[in-house]
Amino acid sequence: MSDLFRTAVVTGAGRGFGRAIAAALVATGTGVVGIARNKQELRAVQDELGEGFIPVCADATDEVLAQDVIREHRPGLLVLNAGATPHMAPVHEQTWESFSRNWQADTRHVFTWTRAVLLEPLTPGSVVISMSSGAALASSPLSGGYASAKAAVRYIRGYAADEAQRAGLGIRFHTLLPNMTPTGGVGSVAIDGYAARQGVDRDTFVAGREQPILTPDQVAKAVMEVVQDPGSHAEYRLSGTGLHPIG
Repeated sequence: MSDLFRTAVVTGAGRGFGRAIAAALVATGTGVVGIARNKQELRAVQDELGEGFIPVCADATDEVLAQDVIREHRPGLLVLNAGATPHMAPVHEQTWESFSRNWQADTRHVFTWTRAVLLEPLTPGSVVISMSSGAALASSPLSGGYASAKAAVRYIRGYAADEAQRAGLGIRFHTLLPNMTPTGGVGSVAIDGYAARQGVDRDTFVAGREQPILTPDQVAKAVMEVVQDPGSHAEYRLSGTGLHPIG
């Protein structure tokens, strides 16, 4: 990794994809500021990764937090991975509060940090990677507003990339759209819901999905590939077979 990426910020770093991404970055010598709400999970990550990981127990949607972290640490890489587990139910069994859960967490935190990146701004050559979802392409009728919240993440990336280009900031913006996977917290809950809807057990449902199944380590590897390739595409679908450019 180049000197520009001496420091990275990873939201949702306490578990799943975020934890794997943080571990992969620390292994390359990059210092990671890991943000999550769960103090115990962050402490476990710090125990595993050592001094290369700086835990910040906070709400990733906090605008002041985003501004302060960017100004204090001047990251060359920002991975926006935080998000809420959706309420699994058909639309008529949702409330507005449950339906909008991922708008208030996933989308809002991407908006908050993207805005802070552009206003500061980050150093030319910096990279911002936002985690969307394959649900933004295929829909997700049991997860309320999850698919639309993740689709909005894609739009925010596009808007930010356009503004960065207009201002000559030299910041790269990318979006990854991972497949649903039992190895992720959100994916595991979704798989249980859709298996029940189809009247099959969990293993049968997973066996019918695209193989091989995506793992957190593969997500981390994909992030590293995008960071290290200046000519990379703006968006990728991400499966167990790797990165697949969109558009």
